[in-house]
Formats: sequence, structure tokens, C-alpha cells
Amino acid sequence: MAAYINRTISMMSGDGPHNRPMAPIGEPRSSRQMTENSPLQIFVKAKKKINDIFVEIEDYVKDTVEYMHEIEKHKEIVTSEKVKQSEDFVSKVRGIRDVLSRDHMKVAFFGRTSNGKSSVINAMLRDKVLPSGIGHTTNCFLQVEGSPTDEPYLILEGSDEHCAVDSVSQLAHALCKEKLNENQLVRVFWPRNRCLLLRDDVVFVDSPGVDVTPNLDEWIDKYCLDADVFVLVANAESTLMVTEKNFFHKVSTRLSKPNIFILNNRWDASANEPEYLDQVRRQHQERAADFLVKELKVISQREADERIFFISAKEALQARLAEQGHSISTPLTEGFQTRYFEFQDFERKFEECISKSAVKTKFDQHSQRGKLIANQLKEILDSIYSDAQQLKSEKLVHHKELLDKINYTEKQLMLITQEMKHKIRNMVEDVEQRVSKALNEEIRRLSTLVDEFNLPFHSDSLVLNVYKKELHSHVEAGLGSNLRARLSTALAMNMESSQREMTERMETLIPDENKANASFILPRRQPFEILYRLNCDNLCADFHEDLEFRFSWGLTSLIQRFAGGGSGLLTLTNKKDNPQRSLVPCTPTDMVDTSRLFYQNSVVDDWSLISRIAMLGVSSQGTMGGLLLAGFLFKTVGWRIVVVTGGIYGCLYLYERLTWTNKAKERAFKKQYVGHATRKLRMIVDLTSANCSHQVQQELSGTFARLCHLVDEATGTMDDQLKGLEAETTTLESAASRAKVLRNKANYLAHELELFEDAYLKNKN
Repeated sequence: MAAYINRTISMMSGDGPHNRPMAPIGEPRSSRQMTENSPLQIFVKAKKKINDIFVEIEDYVKDTVEYMHEIEKHKEIVTSEKVKQSEDFVSKVRGIRDVLSRDHMKVAFFGRTSNGKSSVINAMLRDKVLPSGIGHTTNCFLQVEGSPTDEPYLILEGSDEHCAVDSVSQLAHALCKEKLNENQLVRVFWPRNRCLLLRDDVVFVDSPGVDVTPNLDEWIDKYCLDADVFVLVANAESTLMVTEKNFFHKVSTRLSKPNIFILNNRWDASANEPEYLDQVRRQHQERAADFLVKELKVISQREADERIFFISAKEALQARLAEQGHSISTPLTEGFQTRYFEFQDFERKFEECISKSAVKTKFDQHSQRGKLIANQLKEILDSIYSDAQQLKSEKLVHHKELLDKINYTEKQLMLITQEMKHKIRNMVEDVEQRVSKALNEEIRRLSTLVDEFNLPFHSDSLVLNVYKKELHSHVEAGLGSNLRARLSTALAMNMESSQREMTERMETLIPDENKANASFILPRRQPFEILYRLNCDNLCADFHEDLEFRFSWGLTSLIQRFAGGGSGLLTLTNKKDNPQRSLVPCTPTDMVDTSRLFYQNSVVDDWSLISRIAMLGVSSQGTMGGLLLAGFLFKTVGWRIVVVTGGIYGCLYLYERLTWTNKAKERAFKKQYVGHATRKLRMIVDLTSANCSHQVQQELSGTFARLCHLVDEATGTMDDQLKGLEAETTTLESAASRAKVLRNKANYLAHELELFEDAYLKNKN
């Protein structure tokens, strides 16, 4: 029987009115199907191509999200909404890739019970995989797909356990006691090498009869919405039933123009009534075409002729089993060749339709979503690029302004520094001259200041020491007070004016944000005041008063008065009276205080000098001289004049002696102190004026130094800002450059998807 079938089918390769070129039955089907232009291979290639594109899209989206996180700190160019939107694309692309990996060409077979749905699938699989036979056989949904291994197995719905494929006859057969519910799904995994359709990602779904359950809507939602082609298996011995039509009416409301093939199975029964063959065929053709064209409105009349076939699935399965060497006991009826050829023609057109439909339905939506993702990312990156470029330009402008400001500040600081140094030097010289002049004037008025001292005076040494100490304090306080009264106001005004000028000049160099700090550093709590350090205690520590009575008409006083600077005689006298003192070396202070020494030596007791002269007259060496001098005076002026003169002289002495009171001693003390202090103070005029000018210099220099420090801080801050701007500019340039690269890659991916559409979608319309 198998040999007969092969001979019969081989005759179909001849020329005849109904014959079309086809491969011999014994030749492997791969030689026909696995060419480059095979319809199913188009889907396989399209799937591989779009998967490769979405691998690139996924990597691209991940790179974009990573880039977004890197620049997320720059809120001016990227917002959290953009980052969130980019992150959402990761899950979207991953979801698309998951769907693509599961995408296949799905064919759903529907019809009434016992119309031969399972037989058609078995014939296409070239093996008896699904249960078939008379009556109601298939009790649940059976999905046949390619097995990832070389072994067949099946999986029940809700389980991952692999079961033997032989058990499908019991699980899915309606006559089995442990039958499954009609809504359940059994996935049958059949080796791909046994069926090229399965290898090309075709999935067959067999269903129970549409007349066994009212749950058609549930069936459609669960198993039909992702089907690419529907095959309505009708019984050629009858006609299309309302139940079958109602089911596909429901399908057409859920899907837009579903691809439907109508197979009039069991056409081999027409061999028993050959006289009505053409009329019955025409009747079935017209009714099926009207159903597709007029009722469902899914195709045109011309297309309907390509979707309606008259076959015998049982004969086709027997023929293909015979090709594999199986013995066939059922005899073939007349017209088998034509029916078998039409079954092959159905397979060819079915392959073309399912490939075109699957590519369109599966990949068109993914391609559009891929382009949408690429375009949306491109818009985001365009915005980032534009904002980064604009912000970079602003930073460059700010950088240039800041650099110019730093250069201007440094130049102005040099000019102001030179001017302020010159001004400080002039002011220091002016203060030195003013203090020197004022101090000299106050020294000339020192006697008045000393006369104002009213502490009780006494010549006792203990009291006198206290008196001198208080006098030192009085003189120092008075001089200081007088100098402050004469100078402080003018100097304070000059100082304030100079500091204000410094502040105003330097304030122009300090940015606004740094001026707040200047207000805390520059103002002083008290106005500047010069301290006049005279230190009279130490200065007049060597003052030694002489309060011994000195007769103003004594011989020594007269000699000093008329000789006017008889220091030579005084020196000789001092050496004679105190030979040891003449051996003491003179210090610079002693040299400066010669007038004091002269005064101290000039107050030698006149009476003691007269007594010494008298002693000389009494001595053996001077007796003769004294007698000669006395005799000369008496002889020259007369003794009366000498007596009168001696009386007057004695009265003068007595008067001065009586008037040498404590008050006279105080006047003599103050006079001696004024003279001594005047000499000492004149020695420190230059030192004091230099000290005061140094205070002014320190104050002005300190103020200017603080201002310079503020300017340096401001310049340092601007330098830091400059470095920050340079770093930000570099970062923005890098961000803009990378955004441009990613934007261009988005264009590239969108172009790749367009090429994919041109290659697999547009040409398949």
C-alpha cells in the first residue's frame, strides 16, 4: 500500500490541468523549505534580526541610564523626571525582549466536534501525535510546539513536570475516564527535527469542538488573541454551521481582520458521488467565501479563493506515514492525488500567510515601540545636549568675567598698595613732626605744669621721695593730657579719614558676598588714640635735689656770676675737695648733665670757703699774704668803708638766711626739677615722636593689611570659583559630548528599525 501511494503521488509531478510543481514525497522537505526565501524562514530571520536590534537597544538604554546617573547632580541639564523616564525604558525593553524570545507563529484550529482538527495537525506534523478518531476525541486544548531537546514530552497547565507524550491520548481524549476540563491546556513538546514547521517557530493549538461548550469568550481571550492564523476545519459532508460562524464572529470583534483559512475536510467522501462533485464544491466555495467576505469582512473575494480548500486530512496523514515506511491498510479513493495536492497547496499558502501575519503582528508593534523608545531617548538627550551646551557657554562667559575680575583686582591692588604706602609714609612723617613740635612746646611750658603741682612739700628725705614720685606722675599725666588735647582730635580725624579712604578703595575690589565679612573686621570698638609713653619715673630717676642754703653774694657765687662759666675753677675745687671723684669715668649722661654738675659744685658753703681762706691766712704759709691784703684794703678804702660794707654784707646774708624757708626750698626744688626734667625730656623728643608715628604706622598698616587679607580671601574665593568653573565646564563638555554620541546612536537604532521594517514589514503588505 505504501508503494502504491508513493507511485500514485509521484505521478502528480507530471503535466496535467490540476498539477502544480512540487517535491516528491520521498524527498526531505527541508530541500524545499529551508531556502533563503522560505516564508517561514522570513519569520525566523526577522525574529533574529529584531532580537539583535533590541539587544543593542537594551545596551543603549542601560548606557543612557548610567549616563543619566553620572550627570544627575547637574539639575540644570537633567531632571529627576528624565532619569525616571529613562529607567522605565529599561523594564520596557526587557519586557519586549522577553516577549520576543517567546514570539512564535501561532495557528489555532477550530471547528465542530469530529471535523478532523487533530487529523489536520497530525498530517502537518507528519506523525500521529494528537488523539483522533470518530466521535468527540479532543477534550481540552492541546498546544504543539518545538521541544528544546530531542525527546518529546508534555506539560500540564500549572505544572512544570515533564510527562510522557504517550499519555496525551489518555489525558486529552474525551473517552478517557480521567479526562481534563475543556478550558485546560496541555503543552506537547515535539522534537524539532521531526517537523520543520516546529523548527521554524510554528505552534499549533488544537481545540475541543466549538459546539461542546458555551464558554467561547473565555476561549478567545485565553487562546486566540495572540494567534496569527485561524484554521476553520469544516465537514465537507455538511455545510458551515451557525455555531462555527458565531465563534468566528466573536473572534472578529476581538481581533482586527483575523487571518482565517477554511478547510473542507473529508472531501474524499465526494468520490462516492462523482456526478455532484462540482456542484457540491461550488456550493461549499460560495458559502465559505460569503462568510469570509460578506459576513466577517476580513478579506476580498479574490483573496477568499486562496483561503478555501477541499482536503482529506486522513489521506494526507496516511500518505506521509507511508513516506516514512509505515504500513497503511486503508485503501485510497479516487481523486486522492488532487486532494493531496490541494492539502500541500494549503500548507504552502498557509506558510506564506502565517509568516507574513506573524511578522506583521509580532514585530511591527515591537518595531514601533523600539522606535518610540529611541526617539523619546533622543529627545531627552537632545534636551540634555542643548542644556549642557547652553550651560557650558554661560560657564565660559562667567569664567572669562571672573578671570578678568581677578586680573583687574590684582592690578588695582598693586596700585592701591603703592598709593597707600605713600600716604601712610606721609602721614607718619606728619605725625612725627606734629608730636615733636607739640612736645617741645609742652617742655617749654613745663615750669607752669610743675607749678600746678600742690602736694605739701617737706625737705625730709622720706617725704621728699614720695613728693618726687607724685611729681613724676603729675608731669607725665599732664604732658600726656596736654599732648592728647593738642593732637588726638586732629590725628583721630586723619586716621579715620585714611581708614575710610582705604576701606572705600578696597571695598571696590571685594565682591558683594565677601563685604559682609569686612564689616566685622574693619570697624574698631574705640577710636584710635596715640599713647605718649614718657615714663618720667625712669627718665628723672637720677634727679638729686640740693636744698642746702647758698648765699647769693658769697665769694663763690660772685665768682660764678661774674666769671660766667668758671667751670675750670669749679673743677679744680672739686678735684681738691674730692680727689676720688675725679677718677670716675664720665658717662654720656654725665657729659650731657654738665650744667647740673656745675650747679651742684657751685653751691659749696661760702662760709666754709672763707674759713678755709682764714685758715690759710693763719697758717705759716698764708699769714703774711692775709696781713698784706688786709693792710692793703684798710690803706686803700679806709677802715670805715670796710666796716660799712661788711655790715651791709652781713645784713644781706642775714636776710637771705631768714628767708630760706620751706616754701623757698620748694621753689628751689621745682626749679631744679624743671631744669633737670627739661634736659631729659628734650633728649627723648625724637624718640617719643618716632614712637607715636610708629603707632600710627602700625594702625594704618594693620588696617590696610586686614583689607588686603580680605581682598586676598576674595581673590582666593574667585580662584576657587575659577577652578570650579573649569571643572564644571569640562564636565559639561564631556556630558554634552556623550549626550551627542548617545543621541546619534538613537538615530542609528531608529534607522536600523526602519531598515527592518523595509525588509520584513513593508514588503509583506
